[in-house]
Amino acid sequence: MLGLKLLTDPRWANIAEGNLEEILTDHAWCEQKAASNAISLITNNSEHEDLVHELTAIAIEEMEHFKMVIDIIKERGYTLGRERKDDYVGQLMKFSKKDGSRNMAFIDRLLFAAMIEARSCERFRVLSQNIQDQELAQFYYDLMVSEANHYTTFLNFARKYSVDVDVEKRWKEWLDFEGKLIQSYGNKEAIHG
Repeated sequence: MLGLKLLTDPRWANIAEGNLEEILTDHAWCEQKAASNAISLITNNSEHEDLVHELTAIAIEEMEHFKMVIDIIKERGYTLGRERKDDYVGQLMKFSKKDGSRNMAFIDRLLFAAMIEARSCERFRVLSQNIQDQELAQFYYDLMVSEANHYTTFLNFARKYSVDVDVEKRWKEWLDFEGKLIQSYGNKEAIHG
């Protein structure tokens, strides 16, 4: 469904489960950044009423997820660490087109968001199916469903609002780039790491 070129090795879940405080801290900041990204898209594209409505709901939901992760961190006696640099997201951001039309930059920002949601969804699936902690397994299953909905929303808006971009061709380019990029990840306690 997601079209990802390379799936995460299930053994990554063992790495993540080996340091739950670290993976939960990284996850919390991923949720916060997802909310910020939705808000940024709203701010820069407020002429699209349906996008404003849908992305407001996503931003709120992402902040609810942020709170849920923080609550789990607190319940388990962990501490929310400092924000983590996400090299994976940084590499995706570099791939984004910024030198074309305003519409091209808008569409690429939507595809950037869809790509992150797709990989997050896939990683949450791996966690839900492979970690021993049943409470977290259920938590990640529920979030997997949410991320899949977000992925679809961003991709559908890209298709709807494209003026001068062949969205299907560009999405394939995103999938190909990410398929190569992700080969360098999957070896540390980070949602995209």
